Amino acid sequence: MNEQVAAGSGTSGILLAIVGVLVVAVLLAAFVWGRRIKAREPGPPRPDQQPRLPENGPVGDVVESREPDELVQGEQRLTPHEVKRNSIGSRRRR
Repeated sequence: MNEQVAAGSGTSGILLAIVGVLVVAVLLAAFVWGRRIKAREPGPPRPDQQPRLPENGPVGDVVESREPDELVQGEQRLTPHEVKRNSIGSRRRR
């Protein structure tokens, strides 16, 4: 009976080794495949291909000054579509 148990554990050890080798082979294949895909991609842009500032300088930020909306005190809450849109009544400054 002891011989059968020993034979069974040897078989499972061989199966684990085979599975381990297969996992390593799959990981190596994925690494090689990724390197090939990376090699096909274009390289980084050259200095003459870099973006340039506009001739009149950098574009400034747009600052808006909004007037507060007056909310009427009622019995029910207002839902977002019942409140006036933010773009109405706003003034732009540059």
